[in-house]
Amino acid sequence: MSTAPPPSGVSSDPTASPDPDRSDAVGKLFAVLLAGEYAAFYRLIDESRMAPDVPSGIAIARMAASEIGHFDLLAEQISARGIDPAGAVQRYRSVFDQYHTVTTPKTWYEVLVKAYVGDGLAADFYTQLVGVLPREVRDVVGEVMGQTASSQFAREQVSAAVAADPLLRSPLTLWGRRLLGEAVTHAQWVLAAEEEVTDLLFSNASSLQGIATFFDAVAAKHADRMADLGLG
Repeated sequence: MSTAPPPSGVSSDPTASPDPDRSDAVGKLFAVLLAGEYAAFYRLIDESRMAPDVPSGIAIARMAASEIGHFDLLAEQISARGIDPAGAVQRYRSVFDQYHTVTTPKTWYEVLVKAYVGDGLAADFYTQLVGVLPREVRDVVGEVMGQTASSQFAREQVSAAVAADPLLRSPLTLWGRRLLGEAVTHAQWVLAAEEEVTDLLFSNASSLQGIATFFDAVAAKHADRMADLGLG
């Protein structure tokens, strides 16, 4: 994945010497991501029941397997930092459960859009943050949040379905916008609750403009991904 320059308001000194405060913030960042992987795994299992055929079910299962692989990687990392993985999940899972509750798909195509958009949003978040992440955690976060090949099947199915039935375009476009809005809202909740994580990622935790610029960049990439689905 290419490295994008950090957006305005984001610190650009990822090579600064480690300090206890930053180490604590990294641990919390990993803990948040761990809870996200936990929630994503179980949600994919639930949503896989809508799969119309065996190949589609296998594709979703592969995405779920990827999520649990990421979970194991993060669990190892936070355990090495003296953090209990189960406790970390328990602390942060509510925000992810709330996100998935308000974005529960009603159709198989909504499942696919959510899978593709969710995978893409994680990758876009990482692209925006890679320039500011501490060197010792950059590879871990990149592996966990980088876009996976597993979600490409979703793009192919949705694109083909929209081309065959243009009436799908409008409701799925609205669905994609809702997914983005809810993802940004819930990410902002985490940032508001964990000032150390915000300080790690932004040069000035009180700079709302810096955070807004960050989310604007993510939204722009989201628009590109929606266009890839035929929903632009």
